[in-house]
Amino acid sequence: MVLAAGRGERMRPLTDLCPKPLLRVHGTPLIGWHLAALARAGYRQAVINTDWLGERLERHYGERHGPLQLAWSREGVDFGGALETAGGIARALPLLEDAFWVVAGDVYVPGFRFAPEALQRFAKGPRLAHLYLVRNPPHNPAGDFSITADGLLSNAREGRHTFSTIGLYRKAFFASLPAGNPEGQKVPLAPLLRQAADNGQVSAQLYDGEWTDVGTPERLALLNAA
Repeated sequence: MVLAAGRGERMRPLTDLCPKPLLRVHGTPLIGWHLAALARAGYRQAVINTDWLGERLERHYGERHGPLQLAWSREGVDFGGALETAGGIARALPLLEDAFWVVAGDVYVPGFRFAPEALQRFAKGPRLAHLYLVRNPPHNPAGDFSITADGLLSNAREGRHTFSTIGLYRKAFFASLPAGNPEGQKVPLAPLLRQAADNGQVSAQLYDGEWTDVGTPERLALLNAA
């Protein structure tokens, strides 16, 4: 699942007329980098949630992108606004397999491989989620989570890294929400992750490849100037 429902307030005025995932890095929309990576890894379906200017995003890609069949979870159309991260994922669960990837449509991570073997290994394991963390960027020096010696996600303050937005999840991770989120509850993801981490239900690893949270016009300009 690619998360694409955000308004992109910090990217204004660029996002006033263009959904943030369609902003281009080296000529390719941000979301296009993810879709191409998923296709290269052999996947054949991706789910994309939308709200702000979602119709433009959907019109740009339609029902297919190369070998990928695209399914759209239209939060703006169905509920008049985005459902936050966990609420949006829960809404899309009927379109997803039991274990699945999630990545935000506004991060640039050109070298990441959505490895099928990583998904298979996760699906056979005991955890409800597996997160990829990155070195703390200047805009998030305190980080988000740490990793224990045995590879579990931790809320400890020492040795924190930044959550890349990339993760593997089971449907059971969202069991506290109504199946399919039919009422459109707005639910953030971080509290669920922190609770699951405290319960030892989330594993994690550090990703050392190129990664940028394209959160401001300045970061976008720097990427395109490189």
